[in-house]
Amino acid sequence: MTKRTKDIATVTVLGFASGIPFPLVSGTLQAWLTSEGIDIKTIGILTILTFPYSFKFLWSPFFDKFNIPKLGRRRGWILICQILILLGIVLMITLTPEHLILFSAIAAGVAFFSASQDISIDAYRTEILKPKDRGLGASFAVTAYRIALIMAGGLCLLLADHLGWQAALAIISSLLVIGIIITLWADEPDGIKKPRTLRESFIEPFKELLKREKSLLLLLFIILYKIGDAYAGSLSTTFFIRGIGFSLTEIGTVNKIGGLISAIAGSIIGGVLLTKMNLYRALILFGIFQALSNLMFMILAIAGKSFALFVSTVIIENFTGGMGTTAFLALLMALCNHRFAATQYAVFSSLASLGRVIISPTSGFVVDAIGWETFYFLTFLIAMPGLISIVKLREIINIVSEK
Repeated sequence: MTKRTKDIATVTVLGFASGIPFPLVSGTLQAWLTSEGIDIKTIGILTILTFPYSFKFLWSPFFDKFNIPKLGRRRGWILICQILILLGIVLMITLTPEHLILFSAIAAGVAFFSASQDISIDAYRTEILKPKDRGLGASFAVTAYRIALIMAGGLCLLLADHLGWQAALAIISSLLVIGIIITLWADEPDGIKKPRTLRESFIEPFKELLKREKSLLLLLFIILYKIGDAYAGSLSTTFFIRGIGFSLTEIGTVNKIGGLISAIAGSIIGGVLLTKMNLYRALILFGIFQALSNLMFMILAIAGKSFALFVSTVIIENFTGGMGTTAFLALLMALCNHRFAATQYAVFSSLASLGRVIISPTSGFVVDAIGWETFYFLTFLIAMPGLISIVKLREIINIVSEK
């Protein structure tokens, strides 16, 4: 096996390892609590367990500064987080929601170390992949992550319905051992100087970002590139049910299963295309496809209930979204200074989700005011500033994509 193949295989499996814990502290956990008769207010409060994923940049500098003896700065922290996540889930299975306070505290610990694992895995992927492999590596990692979400989400619920929650979670959590094995097998990125002091690890990543040419435009682009896509998807299930009138079975089959398969296909094809074209062209082309896919929703809203158009809309939207995500993640990796990869990638990923968090809550009010057809045309227009900003950043993107 060549080093290139080994590195891509490693980031793929680590993508899978990254996806397993998230449902276990979010959707799957909610299902478990609900089946145990926990009241809705408590379940609502426990949605704060996902907060570490949004604020992980606050402690990411620690992962840039400190090495773990014999394992290194990246593999060492990944392994520690993996072991603590597995231990935490085992304790959750043992305690069950019957001991709710201690159970919730352990779940919070699992969420924290899961977000921390993501910090180190993102940094590892950024440092280990060569520029020509970033797109392919990102596509495989995203695909593996989505498969893990299915297994820790849908498959876990299916197993729980037949075997009980403890057995189901034991089976799913055992998959984390795969990540531990691959981490021990992986190569540590070499030749990268770490920050000299903890103060430097907290301050320099931000100073270095802000000193770059067109830094504010670059950060704005990160917020805007996927915002039109996110806005269109924010009420898609409601649109298919209330706006068009499809059944839950139709939506579950087409939107959830078909959409996921389409997104995976888009990610893989996007990664393959990135090995044959430069990153700037890919961001432009995939970004245009993303924006145009929003118009499919508008056409469906105008045409009314058409199953063929429904299937086409879901496939095109998820396929182009997968392509755009692959190119976008390749750019985020290229933008990171390897000395501060953990912190800078955490900042970039937090900014990327910021637009969605801010704009999505407005969607219901906008639909109520202007209707579905105009709303989806608006999501197309909202995608334009992100595309325009790419043109302004062409030189910078071309430079960083070669490093």
